Amino acid sequence: QLQLAESGGGLVQPGGSLRLSCAAEGVRLDYYAIAWFRQAPGKEREGVSFISRDIDNTYYSSSVKGRFTIGRDDAKTSVYLFMNSLRPDDTGVYYCAAKFISGSGKIYHNVEDYDYWGQGTQVTVSV
Repeated sequence: QLQLAESGGGLVQPGGSLRLSCAAEGVRLDYYAIAWFRQAPGKEREGVSFISRDIDNTYYSSSVKGRFTIGRDDAKTSVYLFMNSLRPDDTGVYYCAAKFISGSGKIYHNVEDYDYWGQGTQVTVSV
């Protein structure tokens, strides 16, 4: 059972930046497709950034494209999410999710595609 843990959330002013990290202790994540989802109060969970296994294709939702960057660390033990130019509507609980797959390159967009989830980390963008 893969146990994911997110870190790096917090309170930031509009226009600021945060770096989130997702890791599973002692486990390499390069055999997994990884995604970052977020959920604001009263709203459904939405996918914002995605990275495939192996060749590291990436995909971003239109709401974050150009502001967020997803990637893997060199040791392939964590996946980060750099968030720049943050806005109040970026506020929410951010979850990382993983899907073990045998092939490479494919992006999985939906909540139901993912088998493993972290507990989430709160991001609040406010003055």
